[in-house]
Amino acid sequence: MPIPGTPSRAELAEHLVRTRIAGDVATPRENNLSHYRKLANGDRHFWLGLELGDRWTDEQDVLAVMAERVGVNDDPEYRYGQDTIDPELTLDALERMAARLRKAADGEQRVLFATGHPGGLLDVHRATAAALRTAGCEIVVIPEGLTTDEGYVMQFADVAMLEHGASLWHTHSGEPMKAILTGLERTGRPLPDLVVADHGWAGYAGRHGVDAVGYADCNDPALFLAEAEGTVQVTVPLDDHVVSPRYYDPMTAYLLAQAGLDT
Repeated sequence: MPIPGTPSRAELAEHLVRTRIAGDVATPRENNLSHYRKLANGDRHFWLGLELGDRWTDEQDVLAVMAERVGVNDDPEYRYGQDTIDPELTLDALERMAARLRKAADGEQRVLFATGHPGGLLDVHRATAAALRTAGCEIVVIPEGLTTDEGYVMQFADVAMLEHGASLWHTHSGEPMKAILTGLERTGRPLPDLVVADHGWAGYAGRHGVDAVGYADCNDPALFLAEAEGTVQVTVPLDDHVVSPRYYDPMTAYLLAQAGLDT
């Protein structure tokens, strides 16, 4: 199923739609609208580590941003059924992310990788970290002994994750990233120049003033709002947990090629 080698933009667009990373995605419209409403009503679970204040209290404003940056249906009266991610917007965001990765490589910057979605995106982050290390970047090693109410903050394959009950944990929380950044500050170590992440890991990093880029699904609007406000530099729209994690391989290859990190 995965495309061998590095796909062209057109080939990747077709692959994203075929594997439902973009196009007609699995997340239903009613779930999207429910999450937009909960964010607007101040439910911090949906703020993904950000501090949104009272700037996004109208769910129609949230929907408008998601239509513009993700490609969901912009009709507020469309409330049930299929929703979409525009593959062209995914590709545009991947190219913006690639430019930031190129900057990191050129400057041999310190980069921290983290995921709240290890079942889907772990290998995307791992491969990107490996490419940046080869290019001369320092991949930040997190302090030891970090915990949150949900579990232990650990690092595997250069990617920070939450571990709970001997399992890697799916989390939307920004608390694990807060633990890392405050841990670095407490021990006198420099903060990352760049965080590459998703969910609350990316959101809290941007809130803390660290350059952050990340991935987000169409039912997780907070990172797209943060990009619109300039708190997060790039947010790539995609379904963040499709049937097989191998479906993301062509996307990762394209990202690294666009960044000049595929050699």
